[in-house]
Amino acid sequence: MNVLFEESGDFKAGSIMTQQGESFQVEMASGKRAKVKSRDALLQFAAPAPQELLQQAQAIADEIDLDFLWEVAGEEEFGFTDLAAEYFGHAPLPPEAAGLLLRLHSAPIYFYKKGRGRYKAAPQASLQAALAGLEKKKQQLLAQAAYVDELKAHKLPEAFRPIALQLLFKPDKNGIEYKALDAAAKDMQTTPQRLMLAAGGVASPKDLHYARFLYEFFPRGTGFAAIDIPAPVTDLPTADVQAFSIDDVTTTEIDDALSVTRLADGKLRVGIHIAAPGLAIKRGDAIDAIARARMSTVYMPGEKITMLPDELVATYTLDAGAARPALSLYATLDPASWEVLSTESRAELVPIASNLRHNDLDDLVTEEALAQNLGDYAHKDEIALLWQWVQVLEQGRMAKRESFGLRPEQNNRVDFNFYVEDDVVSIVRRRRGAPLDKIVAELMIFANSTWGKLMADHGVPGIYRAQGGGAGGWAAKMQVRMVTHAAPHQGLGVDQYAWSTSPLRRYTDLVNQWQILACIEHGVTAPLVAPFKPRDADLFAIVSGFDAAYSGYADFQSTMERYWCLRWLAQENARVVEAVVLKDEILRLVDIPLVLRMPGLPQLARGLQVKLDLLRWDEVDLSVEARLLEVPAAAAQAMASDLGDDEGDEELLEGMAALGEQADAADADAADQEPGDATSSEASDENPPAEAAQ
Repeated sequence: MNVLFEESGDFKAGSIMTQQGESFQVEMASGKRAKVKSRDALLQFAAPAPQELLQQAQAIADEIDLDFLWEVAGEEEFGFTDLAAEYFGHAPLPPEAAGLLLRLHSAPIYFYKKGRGRYKAAPQASLQAALAGLEKKKQQLLAQAAYVDELKAHKLPEAFRPIALQLLFKPDKNGIEYKALDAAAKDMQTTPQRLMLAAGGVASPKDLHYARFLYEFFPRGTGFAAIDIPAPVTDLPTADVQAFSIDDVTTTEIDDALSVTRLADGKLRVGIHIAAPGLAIKRGDAIDAIARARMSTVYMPGEKITMLPDELVATYTLDAGAARPALSLYATLDPASWEVLSTESRAELVPIASNLRHNDLDDLVTEEALAQNLGDYAHKDEIALLWQWVQVLEQGRMAKRESFGLRPEQNNRVDFNFYVEDDVVSIVRRRRGAPLDKIVAELMIFANSTWGKLMADHGVPGIYRAQGGGAGGWAAKMQVRMVTHAAPHQGLGVDQYAWSTSPLRRYTDLVNQWQILACIEHGVTAPLVAPFKPRDADLFAIVSGFDAAYSGYADFQSTMERYWCLRWLAQENARVVEAVVLKDEILRLVDIPLVLRMPGLPQLARGLQVKLDLLRWDEVDLSVEARLLEVPAAAAQAMASDLGDDEGDEELLEGMAALGEQADAADADAADQEPGDATSSEASDENPPAEAAQ
């Protein structure tokens, strides 16, 4: 005797060897034996043989019309042998009963399983809905296959056009479009990003990098919602100065300006004037919500995403030709010793006489020209006086820095400005520490430190940048961190440092401006009326949010600068280039700030200039492959003496540069500056040299 039984959702047949109580010992055609309980035995039969039964049953099942079978089944629950008798019109033969059972089991949308060998026909509405779903899925699979074919032919399916970027950065992985893109990319052994570029879903690698950033940080777009811009503040006293700003030619958010006034007693009064949007924006209003959501202007070569709406920026930027609302810090100086005799802060309207530009003046205003009083340019006398004072300020900072146990700063770093027009990039070298840079940097550091002390003296919290004195090892102690109380910034050599001089571009500076204005207006009662009171938890939330956004923006800017460096290589057809060894296997090109990692590079001295052959680069993953061509003779001789005879293999001199090696490994510090301002076309208003010990 043979038996048909169900095991783990599958039907099997075998010969009964023995029976013990309620169980059978069954042998399969393969020779394998199994213990089958009698309740699991669906059919016992003498003939045909078990394996033949299954073959005949499957052939019969394939011929059964499901729709007709569903109609025959009726609405009541049934056993498969009962339905087989009705369907075949006679007591079913074992292959017939088994065939009908297989058919029932294979059609769960037609028949619901109710137990061992028992089923019930699905209600008509449910069956129709299920069949419609199957048809829809079938059509989706056909559409998905068509999408795959189009993508593999580098054609973008029409359905992909409105969602191309979403498929790359925030896809619905259950959607047929994503499944098609993923399948096509795997078939072609490429990435979805490269395939989308090839198919025209993304116009260029630049758009790919930009879109990835926007999907993470600006998912609703970079535009501003319609909002009422407050009228400019005019009920302020007008300062008796003619101020001027110093910025890059592309700067539109002019936050700071300077003035120099000779007093009747021979003293000098230097004014540091900072745009004052804090007079119009109030904590919690609609514009504050916009600024807090963005936290900072985002910089990238050739473009930027402003923190504040253009209309408000236009109202408060320190453009020449008008008196603009500003928060001014005046320092009265003794020009004989350059001692600061007193300081005063006030809100006022400041007449802006000129917007000077680095691009026009950097070649004229040099240390040599200042020493010999050479050249002819606007505000020459004021710049000469400021140059004398800022050198004293720098010396004081360096002395303070050394008192913290740090070495003097190195001012020999080179910065690079990026200019992009019609997708053509220019990368211009600028030496850090040039006179105009130093004037602006030192005066902004002076203002940030002075106003930081003002807030601390009044018991008003602010947002400070601190360095040194932290817990952990040396690196942790010297990490720059943001705190809400005054603390030393050892790298800059100041007792406190509160970002306050870029309120059009940084939310932290806007917050500090509110606090400073409260100190100026209310004096000792400022802690009671300042927008942020002592121990205000929201201030900590702002610090945390700013850190996250600022870091993300800086990473994006580094990505875009690396992209434009690669574009520059293609544009200039640069193949053989000069590079400087920064550290170990890390090099940077001399002409542009492109950093390469070359694993296997022989040990070379830091600062050594070598020649590289750029083999290839990739604008999508931003990698570069290079080969060492030439090392100065003296260095090569030293290398040969250190290497064994078998260690000079040229393969050791090749490597791939990894994305993310953006930091200048030649310095152990990171500049405290606008993200991007040291290398984008908008130079930093502070640009202080280093925030970490060297």
